[in-house]
Amino acid sequence: MDQILDEVERRRGISAALVYPFMRSLMESPFPAPGKTIKVKTFLPGAGNEVIELRRPMDSRLEHVDFECLFKCLSVRQIIRIFASLLLERRVIFIADKLNTLSSCSHAVVALLYPFSWQHTFIPVLPSSMIDIVCCPTPFLVGLLSSSLPKLKELPVEEALMVNLGSDRFIRQMDDEDTLLPRKLQAALEQALERKSELINQDSDSDSDDECNTLNGLVSEVFIRFFVETVGHYSLFLTQNEKGERVFQRDAFRKSVASKSIRRFLEVFMESQMFAGFIQDRELRKCRAKGLFEQRVEQYLEELPDTEQSGVNKFLRGLGNKMKFLHKKN
Repeated sequence: MDQILDEVERRRGISAALVYPFMRSLMESPFPAPGKTIKVKTFLPGAGNEVIELRRPMDSRLEHVDFECLFKCLSVRQIIRIFASLLLERRVIFIADKLNTLSSCSHAVVALLYPFSWQHTFIPVLPSSMIDIVCCPTPFLVGLLSSSLPKLKELPVEEALMVNLGSDRFIRQMDDEDTLLPRKLQAALEQALERKSELINQDSDSDSDDECNTLNGLVSEVFIRFFVETVGHYSLFLTQNEKGERVFQRDAFRKSVASKSIRRFLEVFMESQMFAGFIQDRELRKCRAKGLFEQRVEQYLEELPDTEQSGVNKFLRGLGNKMKFLHKKN
């Protein structure tokens, strides 16, 4: 979609009359299947016949997500701190000079939460007239233009993480953001993301899945792997009661984890509405979910010996040979 909008804008800059033939050519082209590419023939004065390649992501949830903008604005460590704050459903405020920066970064950090969904207030660009929302005691993720910063500092905002996307710094924080995630898994997250360019280039020379050769694909897989390691064994604790209903065994699920640091994380994370919504959805489904997360979980459980199925012992194991140097034990 972004490619199409960019092309339309480029043509409008030359002449509005050039938009129609492009859109007509686009509508006459077949809609690409997930992961496939189509070529759209166009014509621009002085350029002759031009071909634009449009590729649809394998996973539709990433079609409108721009991780590149997020990594341009923030360091890896800051991104992980924000990710941890959102997992614990805290209040987060993004501040930037441009609307598209606020929108892109807000949608990107929410995408990092997959397979979980943000259950609270989410306003990527909050109008200055509604700035009082940041005084709410409930969790939220909102974006504000820099022009609203003076007014923001005057408001009685309760505990919140305030992030300046233009300077890669926190204006306000809780000072415990580095301790919210299991330490070794956090270190593995940082290591993988710091070497993302190297991993993408390394994998592009191999025969592995093309989707992992992109920044969006790699970043998504890294965070999915974090959740596989922490909650990937959830399906082992979904049992049927006498009424035939699927019921989640909460205590058994948490106690089955060998790592003390992951157990401590789960004690807090399992109280979130994100986790409650995720489990409720799985309890109510008549058949097992088959999304990308469930596919990675199946691979993970198949790799573990029967005696270690509940151990969640290694990180990034399912990402292929390119990630072997990141294997970590808890």
